[in-house]
Amino acid sequence: MPFTVKRVYDQPEASDGYRVLVDRLWPRGVSKDRAELDEWAKEVAPSPALRTEWHHSADREATFDGFAARYRHELDGNPAAEALLALGRSKEPERVTLLFGARDEHANHALVLLDWLAEHGASVDPE
Repeated sequence: MPFTVKRVYDQPEASDGYRVLVDRLWPRGVSKDRAELDEWAKEVAPSPALRTEWHHSADREATFDGFAARYRHELDGNPAAEALLALGRSKEPERVTLLFGARDEHANHALVLLDWLAEHGASVDPE
């Protein structure tokens, strides 16, 4: 099964398979029990500097492409991203669900990460 993405605030389901939180900071209002995580891969999240710059941008829609390009560059040199690729291979045929806390389901780092994984040979399900 492929990688997919889901908000950590959504109800966990058996079909999620192996659940990995890909945020650097723990999501507000979510207990560890409720999150039902298998892993917290905070090192694969955007760097603190990039995350801060993105969250403080006045026009986030206009700057998403720039954020995505910089995050992809970070992923290219990140051993945690390579480890996530390897995790996907080791979990086949089980689904690996990348969990994120962002409100915006269409412009967030988890989607950039999903695209990066696909570009590096992983099977993905963008749902």
